[in-house]
Amino acid sequence: MTRTSNTAADRAREAELTAMSEEVLADLGIGSMAYIRQLQAKDMAALFPEVPPIQDSTTLWALLNADGTPILLADSREAALANAFEHDLQMVSVH
Repeated sequence: MTRTSNTAADRAREAELTAMSEEVLADLGIGSMAYIRQLQAKDMAALFPEVPPIQDSTTLWALLNADGTPILLADSREAALANAFEHDLQMVSVH
């Protein structure tokens, strides 16, 4: 069952969201929202190509901008979170 908008305000909001371009949608949250992603050392080259390869099974943590752009690589989740809070980034959950 789909929900239909009953009020003019609901319809206007729905039209506004539908009219939003993919570029505008992609830019939402850039510079203000971030998320943390756990990485294995062997997988970090995709996000951080400038970092030399690490040959062990070290777990690293990436702080990523809302659009997925890498901000930093840390050796602990706490360090990545601390950096986010230091730069006033709102943390969001990504599933």
